[in-house]
Amino acid sequence: MAEKIQMSTPLVEMDGDEMTRIIWAKIKEILILPYVDLKSEYYDLGLKEREATKDQITTDAADAIKKYGVGVKCATITPNAERVKEYDLTHMYKSPNGTIRASLDGTVFRAPILVEGITPFIPSWTKPITIARHAYGDIYRNVELDAPKGSKAELVLTEKDGTETRKTIHDFTNTAGIIQGVHNTDKSIESFARACMNYALDTAQDLWFSTKDTISKTYDRRFKDIFDMVYNDDYEKKFQALGIEYFYTLIDDAVARVIRSNGGYIWACKNYDGDVMSDMVATAYGSLAMMTSVLVSPEGYYEYEAAHGTVQRHYYKYLKGETTSTNSVATIFAWAGALKKRGELDGNSKLSRFGEKLELATVKTIEAGIMTGDLYLLSSNLNKKKVDTEVFLLEVGNVLSQII
Repeated sequence: MAEKIQMSTPLVEMDGDEMTRIIWAKIKEILILPYVDLKSEYYDLGLKEREATKDQITTDAADAIKKYGVGVKCATITPNAERVKEYDLTHMYKSPNGTIRASLDGTVFRAPILVEGITPFIPSWTKPITIARHAYGDIYRNVELDAPKGSKAELVLTEKDGTETRKTIHDFTNTAGIIQGVHNTDKSIESFARACMNYALDTAQDLWFSTKDTISKTYDRRFKDIFDMVYNDDYEKKFQALGIEYFYTLIDDAVARVIRSNGGYIWACKNYDGDVMSDMVATAYGSLAMMTSVLVSPEGYYEYEAAHGTVQRHYYKYLKGETTSTNSVATIFAWAGALKKRGELDGNSKLSRFGEKLELATVKTIEAGIMTGDLYLLSSNLNKKKVDTEVFLLEVGNVLSQII
């Protein structure tokens, strides 16, 4: 075998939970370490380690991405009440993704991985739809309270000089309830707008943006106004010169338009909208595990991850010794993307080319008919074969060894 590709700068490696943690180790063993002398600063973001460090390790990982510029992250559990009990946690820790995204203040770009033989559930989608998800604020940085019966909830804003503005949220005279406070910042919204418009220029794609400003006349309206300002001041002529369009509409109208479209554009969404719509788009194109995801910060930091969760059901089967057929494509592409970007930033063309070949080998394996169970149900390939989790990785490895 040829000498391993060397790395001059580490990337930040963030391990995760459950079935994706198992896949993570296998990807490194089968597809990366035979070819790359991997340099990584390792952070275990598995739930047990987050508990042991009271989630400090997540903050440390985010700081490391700022230091080294590139990170790759495995899927992690965001605990609910059931997970708190299952893992004997002292706190219901926040989403690691939310913590990292808030720290980096970036935009998440998610796009489907297209392969021959797998037709989207919406046949008119002949080109990919890229979801640009704002990665700061909204419910991911919320404050929540239970509201007892008889209580009164108010929104209070205290200005620098001590002046208070108060608005009643609800008077819980006759029933208990719940309240939630969310926020965003002009700075983050403007960074989001610029990231989306730069990405549109880089990829020569139309940019759509949608909120619900007819209902949220202050919060959502601010997003619309800032996008309009940034576009009119700095991007309108650039878009016109390239022959692409910036288009704003309400979120419900956008959904209707997306379903009727052919794809081939960027759809910018607020944080929660982007979370939901990226899963919808990924599923409609074939599988949640067939979606790339990269967080891009205004400072030029990059974090690559799979767009799906930890595949809990398969993990429980794995623990029982049962065979699983878990799709690892998005996690492979996360590693490939991080290696390509590391190579690009370091001027290491060998590392960048390896990332490209890893992606190519993965697609070629599926198009040759070797695939996991989720894709087997969707593929029109007449010679398709369903394989288990590890066999798929081994088959990708076989193809990779032939094109490397």
